[in-house]
Amino acid sequence: MLDDRMNMIDEARRQIEICNACRYCEGFCSVFPAMTRQRAFADGDITQLANLCHNCRGCYYSCQYTAPHEFALNLPAVLAEVRNDSWLRYVWPAPLGALFQRSGVAITAALVVCLGAFFWLLAALRPEEGAGFYAYLAHNAMVALFAPAFLLPLASVAWGLVRYWRDVGGQRIRLGDITGALRQAAGMRNLSGGQGQGCNFEQEDRYSNTRRWYHQAMMYGFLLCFGATSAGTIMHYGFGMEAPYGFFSLPKLLGVPGGILMVIGAYGLAAGKLKADPNLGAASAWSGEMAFILLLGFIAATGLALYAATGTGAVPALLAVHLGSVMALFLLLPFTKMVHGFFRLTALIVEEQKRR
Repeated sequence: MLDDRMNMIDEARRQIEICNACRYCEGFCSVFPAMTRQRAFADGDITQLANLCHNCRGCYYSCQYTAPHEFALNLPAVLAEVRNDSWLRYVWPAPLGALFQRSGVAITAALVVCLGAFFWLLAALRPEEGAGFYAYLAHNAMVALFAPAFLLPLASVAWGLVRYWRDVGGQRIRLGDITGALRQAAGMRNLSGGQGQGCNFEQEDRYSNTRRWYHQAMMYGFLLCFGATSAGTIMHYGFGMEAPYGFFSLPKLLGVPGGILMVIGAYGLAAGKLKADPNLGAASAWSGEMAFILLLGFIAATGLALYAATGTGAVPALLAVHLGSVMALFLLLPFTKMVHGFFRLTALIVEEQKRR
């Protein structure tokens, strides 16, 4: 395994050194300006460049040194492999992460079914009192189950980020580093080809902003849903306002459009992934990446269906399926592509530090 990793890093270093000599793609994304600041690349530098890459593939379709040229450059693929390997290396436990990348769809489906059945059985032990969803599963029981399922995987990711920060040379953080990185992430500039014309992920030699738009729909939809959950928590514990909430309450005003955006984003990202050339990404992680997209879309769809079914006999089954899928997302957090958001934002912060 160590030899495979070193070979991967060495191949990435070979290709980056050729790209750094050519510099034709210098304006495409954050990877190339970062690359041109140095001539020699340590392992940590390669890892940092890999996590700056968004796999837009514009550099591949513009490159004169791809196969059948003897240089045989495929920078999107080699950086994707290094990037996925870095997540496995930094986030514990790595063996489970490798298993998920190989068989992500099957593992996710099995986990959702098992957890859904678990919550279905819990719903049979209905609490003596409660309204809305809490009529089927008590609030305290829900908190007791979901808090550790969320916090423990999050702690694993946090420790991985600390290790990543040390290896890539992160420095003392300034406010400007954070704001600059957030601007980059919010606009997803690196998916616009550097000039706003879009990337080539599914269009080969044609530019398109489609992937960028679907990514934004997924990201902002997820943030809205997270905001809805946070608002509900504050209302419950801070103001004694317990669920269920009406449509014009903050949790619903954030959660419903957030769920719709996530469904749209999941559909678009999954469709794009099916069209895209797997040889220009991390082919070994294709199943895990697709499982993550489908799981996010499924969570959003079942959440919307659950809200639409309020007051009907379908609530217990839908609630069990929805809670099972959310729990699966939490438990799989260290192994899914969910970690790419954490690592990419960290990489952008480090890049802001190195630019000043």
